Amino acid sequence: MTGSRLTEIRAGGWTFEVATAGRPGAPLVTLLHGFPQTSHTWRDVLPALAEAGYYAVAPNQRGYSAGARPGAIADYAANLLVADVLALADACGAQRFHLVGHDWGGQIAWLTAAWHPDRVRTLSILSRPHPAAFAAALQADAAQAERSRHHRAFLDPATAGLLLADGALRLRRMFADQGVPPAAIDAYLERLGDTSTLEAALNWYRAAAKAGPGLAARDIPAVAVPTLYLWGSADATVGRIAAEATAAQVTGAYRFEVIAGAGHFLTDDAGPAVVSAVLRFLGDFETAT
Repeated sequence: MTGSRLTEIRAGGWTFEVATAGRPGAPLVTLLHGFPQTSHTWRDVLPALAEAGYYAVAPNQRGYSAGARPGAIADYAANLLVADVLALADACGAQRFHLVGHDWGGQIAWLTAAWHPDRVRTLSILSRPHPAAFAAALQADAAQAERSRHHRAFLDPATAGLLLADGALRLRRMFADQGVPPAAIDAYLERLGDTSTLEAALNWYRAAAKAGPGLAARDIPAVAVPTLYLWGSADATVGRIAAEATAAQVTGAYRFEVIAGAGHFLTDDAGPAVVSAVLRFLGDFETAT
């Protein structure tokens, strides 16, 4: 991964494979990837953050790292995924940190900021609306329900086999249709093309479907920390209604930026715009030293 280094961090009893850039001890920025991606999604963001004076840490999250891959669906509950984020920050020696997340990583970033505002300095989200806004849109907007139909399909135990059939044709087509270049697709499938890894990644969806009181998306409180939300106008997964409704779920400083013509996988489809927006936002709230 150009401009970053791969290492392992022991946190919360697990061993995470992590891409890092910058000087340990500098202000920490934790970056959480989505599905079906890996820390490779942050390949351009990491060195830019390091150059700006931050210590950037992008883990392959629970299930995606071989040393953090429990077998039970319950082991992928949202509160445990949030605990991983805090444990990684602790392992890096950071009481407070900037948090960036995309897709499922965005969901966990929202939850971390909502439940632990004392730990999160700023929140930058790519694609994924606030959980409560997303849940409301799924109920009220038929178009959003159709965009999110894969959430239901992924509960089927046969899903991994279907996604990996014919050289992972379905996954490749999903990436390509949203502007992900071939080299990045190959990089993601180098990890997600493995059945055990893909099954673990799908367990995030399965655990969410079993969420109890307090973990359901509609129950997530508003976020008070300074928040940047980036959304691509051609996002095939998240529609405008859910994206625009997110503003009502942030009580702190809020910035909503639309990247015209960009799809769901923003770092692949509109990488320079993402880097620019995140650096500008962080710079408004802290001068890194």
